[in-house]
Amino acid sequence: MTRRRILISGASAGLGAGMAREFAARGRDLALCARRVDKLEQLRAQLVADHPGITVAVRGLDVDDHAAIPGVFAALRDELGGLDRVIVNAGLGKGARLGTGRADANIATATTNFVSALAQAEAALEIFRAQQGGHLVLISSASAVRGMPGKKAAYAASKAGLSALGEGLAIELRRGPIAITTVQPGFIATDMSARAGDAKLVAPLDKGVASMVHAIEREVVRATVPPWPWRALGVLLPLLPRAAMARLG
Repeated sequence: MTRRRILISGASAGLGAGMAREFAARGRDLALCARRVDKLEQLRAQLVADHPGITVAVRGLDVDDHAAIPGVFAALRDELGGLDRVIVNAGLGKGARLGTGRADANIATATTNFVSALAQAEAALEIFRAQQGGHLVLISSASAVRGMPGKKAAYAASKAGLSALGEGLAIELRRGPIAITTVQPGFIATDMSARAGDAKLVAPLDKGVASMVHAIEREVVRATVPPWPWRALGVLLPLLPRAAMARLG
């Protein structure tokens, strides 16, 4: 099945913009939303110039404004004449050690990465149930497989919650016309991964995005990408002793 009309949140930069370019090259129509509308407009101009046959609709959206999400998704659906796939991509990577006076950073990360993703999933699934079909994609993280220490704790916990949400939906909808995919990327060269401080494990943006899009197109239930070394690490991390995990903080 070809999912021609694709909505991507957090599409103004990083993985969202990278996926938009990859899907545009495949001839897909795109609905892009993010807070920075000027960046979306620039991206739309580039995509339409490079691929004149596609339609690109853009809307401003702060995903932490949960009440605004259904309206923005519905407007983008109407502009494209329907939505075949929604990629819940918008996220935050900031965080601090708990109890050090930066509760704001941790609460913001947890809110955007889980609560706001949940709100987007609600809006997407309402559209898919009404049109009796669609593909919901949740962009989680390889860190979801194990609790992480230090400044990564809130981020890993929020992504673990998102992966659990994807698994629950995949079980619920396993026999229906709605597909669920959870993608768990490792470090890919974006501004967020540059701050992670694990440069040896960072994949180039084009390689990372290509791996993500390949998994999304296959509509697997869960994918950890790029395959090497992140699939191996996904198996290894839950087995490491806590003393070894402490050094990752």
